[in-house]
Amino acid sequence: MPAAQNSFDMLIGVNPLSWMNDDLPSLGGETPLSVALTEGRQIGYQGFELGNKFPRESQALGALLGEYDLALVSGWYSGRLARRSAQEEIDAVGPHLELLARCGAKVMVYGEVADSIQGSPVSLSKRPRFIRDDQWELYARRLDTFAAYTLSQGVRVAYHHHMGAYVEAPDDIDRLMAMTSGDVGLLFDTGHITFGGGDPLAMLDKHIGRVCHVHCKDVRPHVLRLARNGDWTFLQSVINGAFTVPGDGAVDFDAVIGRLAKHGYRGWLVVEAEQDPAVAPSYSYADKGFRTLDRLVASHAAASHAGATPALSSDAPRATGSPALHASQR
Repeated sequence: MPAAQNSFDMLIGVNPLSWMNDDLPSLGGETPLSVALTEGRQIGYQGFELGNKFPRESQALGALLGEYDLALVSGWYSGRLARRSAQEEIDAVGPHLELLARCGAKVMVYGEVADSIQGSPVSLSKRPRFIRDDQWELYARRLDTFAAYTLSQGVRVAYHHHMGAYVEAPDDIDRLMAMTSGDVGLLFDTGHITFGGGDPLAMLDKHIGRVCHVHCKDVRPHVLRLARNGDWTFLQSVINGAFTVPGDGAVDFDAVIGRLAKHGYRGWLVVEAEQDPAVAPSYSYADKGFRTLDRLVASHAAASHAGATPALSSDAPRATGSPALHASQR
């Protein structure tokens, strides 16, 4: 794995969604994986998360990533603990977990897809919910058992709160964290928490001790408003540009990186932004996302060495009022 490039041990990786979308093959589906890996490395990314075009055999995957001097960051796992037992999930995750562990990934992105509407033509307002306390309790027990098992294999669950799923809104995240053990890590996604009605900084303040993975996704507030008011599906929201890369939307990444640094976060910052590459060209947007994070991390690292709060550069986000969004975007 490439060495950390800053004093906070924050590595900057990328998800192949910037080039190709597994859920919407029409968005970049024709792009060869080699293009994504070549461009990602040229830009400066240190690792990639998995996508559907990556090999699923550890030797082949390791050789491919090694060819580009890239690390395996993590990989999405479609979990169904809302509908099956912990043991059934443990049996199902075997090959994926083994792949991650053998290739050096320390976290596994867990996405709950049971009853999820994120890939369906169903409005976001109709997402699944746990209604009763006993439903939450059963789910938490299953997740704890599952997470303890993956951790015993050297890989920690990074639970992905996600639009269109059981755990979407801030209250859902709060409840899940309160009901599960520390074995269950939290994947903190700036875009999904904002779309879900939350404040990224408030969420970090509450749950920084559980955050083991970070997806850096920016948002376009005017599109989020249209999505909510029009009760769009998740995929409609993606196609219409709800998400973008850091530095191109409303999330105050300077504040987010500062908060992570303050609490000593050690792990990956992953640029992940589902967009149409025909509208948002892959290379230029992936480059913008990397340069935004790289600049901010370097700024906070330098300030830490000097014992000062970093001054915002002229092109860095400046937030007033709400800490989550630029003033011009609210």
